[in-house]
Amino acid sequence: MKIVTRIATKEDAATIALLGRVTFSDTFGDLFRDRSDLLEYFKKTFTVEKIESSILKSSNIFWLALADGLPVGYAKLKLDSLSSFLPTQRVCQLQKIYVLNDFLSLKIGQKLQQQVIQKSMALAFQSIWLSVLESNERAIRFYKKNGFNIIGDHDFSIGKEDFSFKVMACQLKS
Repeated sequence: MKIVTRIATKEDAATIALLGRVTFSDTFGDLFRDRSDLLEYFKKTFTVEKIESSILKSSNIFWLALADGLPVGYAKLKLDSLSSFLPTQRVCQLQKIYVLNDFLSLKIGQKLQQQVIQKSMALAFQSIWLSVLESNERAIRFYKKNGFNIIGDHDFSIGKEDFSFKVMACQLKS
C-alpha cells in the first residue's frame, strides 16, 4: 500500500471535516452519555467552513495522509501556541493527529508526526506540546516512544462530559 502525506489545502476541508468526525467519534464517542453533546461538538469543530477557515489561517498547518489515494488521516500543527507549562519557550502545538482505525497498523500516525516535528524544527520552535486524554494509554505510549514527556494536566468539557488530559511536550533540536 502506498502511503503519502502532504500539506492540506482549502480544497481538502470537506475531507478533513469528515475524517475529523469519524476519527473523533471512533476515539471518544463511547465516552458521551448524550449523543447530542457529541453532535453539537461536531457542529462547532468539524464543519467544512470551520476547517476551511482553520486551514487558511497562517498560524495553522494541516497535513493529509492518503493510502493508495484514499484519505485516511490528518494532522494539525498550531504555530506559536503558548503554553503555561512552557512559558519561556517558543512553542507550537500538535493539536490533532488522527488516523482511521483500519489504517492504524500502517504507522501513518508516525509518518504524520514526523512531518509535524520536521516542520516545527524547520521553523525554529524550541518545543512542541499536545494534550492527550488521560485514559488513552495507547496514544500516551506512542508519544512517549517519540520523545514526548508528561509535563502537566488539564480538564476540558464538552456538553455534560468532563475530560482529563495529560499535557505532553518534546524538546526540539535544531
